[in-house]
Amino acid sequence: MTEGAAPSYRRDRPRLPAAERRRQIIDVTSALIADRGFWGLSMQDVADRCGLTVPGVLRHAGSKTGLLIAVLEHRDVEDARSLRAHLGVGEEEVPDEWSAGGPHGVGLRQLCSATMQRNSEQPEFVRLFTVLEAESLTPSHPAHAYFVKRQDQAIAAFASLARDISDHPESLARHIVAMMDGLQIQWLRAPERVDLVREWESAAEALFGEREGDARTKKRSD
Repeated sequence: MTEGAAPSYRRDRPRLPAAERRRQIIDVTSALIADRGFWGLSMQDVADRCGLTVPGVLRHAGSKTGLLIAVLEHRDVEDARSLRAHLGVGEEEVPDEWSAGGPHGVGLRQLCSATMQRNSEQPEFVRLFTVLEAESLTPSHPAHAYFVKRQDQAIAAFASLARDISDHPESLARHIVAMMDGLQIQWLRAPERVDLVREWESAAEALFGEREGDARTKKRSD
């Protein structure tokens, strides 16, 4: 290959079972979206990196939008599994789909800390969601409704867990989401200078410390 030329990808790779091929396509697409965003995603690039033709990719994904939805749904399931592992709980406490009931049996601060610890271990996926979340502020973006729903679910889940420590649980939930998102952007820009977990724990002291003390005092008086 000459210097500066685009990399070539073989299309004579061994055939993969359908489930493995779909996972490969999702993984490749995730990496490309994290780097370029959805609007910069080329189906030809996905096909090239998988050793397929564009029609071959579409047989598994249906369309570019269908591929985006598949990536998001896959990440939701994987994120829920990873979060359960960090918390040491089962699917009953932290279901794959929070709209099915939300987290149970875990404290709000514990849930937030586990979430940030998990995210610190997968910067490529945090970047994927950060890029898509910014892009999808435009109502015409195919993931717009997904991210509206995702934010609403996160705020509702955090607010539900915040009722014991705050007189304004929804407001606290919004502050938590804003703090998490803001710290993650700073971390993605300068990972060598920003320790995501340490910065979150420092922020958590400001968000929860006084409230948790008040809640313990109230329980003792009851």
